[in-house]
Amino acid sequence: MTTPNTAPGPHPSPSAGPGLRLDGAVALVTGANRGLGRLFARQLLERGASRVYATARRPEAVDLPGAVPLKLDVTDPGQAEAAAEAAGDVTLVVNNAGVSHWTDLVTGDLEAVRAEMETNFWGTLNVVRAFAPALAANGGGAVLNVLSAQSWFAYPGTNGYHASKAAQWALTNAVRMELAQQHTLVTALHLGAVDTDFSAAYTGPKGDPAQAVRAGLDGVAAGAAEVLADDWSTHVKKSLSEDPTRLYDEIRTGIV
Repeated sequence: MTTPNTAPGPHPSPSAGPGLRLDGAVALVTGANRGLGRLFARQLLERGASRVYATARRPEAVDLPGAVPLKLDVTDPGQAEAAAEAAGDVTLVVNNAGVSHWTDLVTGDLEAVRAEMETNFWGTLNVVRAFAPALAANGGGAVLNVLSAQSWFAYPGTNGYHASKAAQWALTNAVRMELAQQHTLVTALHLGAVDTDFSAAYTGPKGDPAQAVRAGLDGVAAGAAEVLADDWSTHVKKSLSEDPTRLYDEIRTGIV
C-alpha cells in the first residue's frame, strides 16, 4: 500500500450523537497482544478504563499489566459468543484484529484472499453480533472498528486486503444504522500505514501508531461516526468524489 502524507492530522466526522466517556468504561480489544491492539488496550487503561479485556487467539501472549487476557479467535463465532458471556459488563468494543496476506485477486492464492475476508469482514461481524446484546444491556456503549485508507483504494499486491476492508467499511456503516435503536455508537477509524509489525513488509512512509489510536479513542469520546487518522486517509476519502484516475495516477507514480 502507498501512504504519502501520513503526518498526524486526525479529522473526525461531525458527531453522530453522544460520545462514550472512557474514564470508567469497560473495554474489550481484539488482537490486543501486539501492535495497534496493545496500544489501544494501554491507552484505554491510561484514560481510566475500569477494565480492559485484551483478547487474542493465544491469551498467554498478552503481556500488558492491568489488562485482563481473554481468548478470542474472531473467526470463530462460538469463541465470540463465549467472550461476550465472559465480558458481559463491556461498554466499548474495539474491533482491531485484522490480517493482510499480500494477495491479488486475479492471480493470488484464493485461500489467502478468503482468510483476509474471514478475519477482516466476518470476524468483525462475529464480534459485533456477539456483543450487541451486552452493549444494549449496559446502556448502548460503543463499537470502534479499525479500518484502513485501503477501504477506498486498490494497490497491486494487497487487493485481497483492499476488498476485505471495503467490505468491513460497508459492514460498519450498516451496523451503525442497525444499532442506533439501542443507542450504540459505531465509529470507523481509517488510517494509512503505521509503524507496527503488521506493516513490516511495507517500505514506504509510516505514521505514528500511538497517534492513530489516540485519534480513534478521541473520536469515540466525541461521538464521531468516522475518524480519518492522517492526511493520507483524508486525501483518499476526498478523492472518492473526484475522477478516480487522479488518485490512481498518484499511486502509480509511487509504484514506478
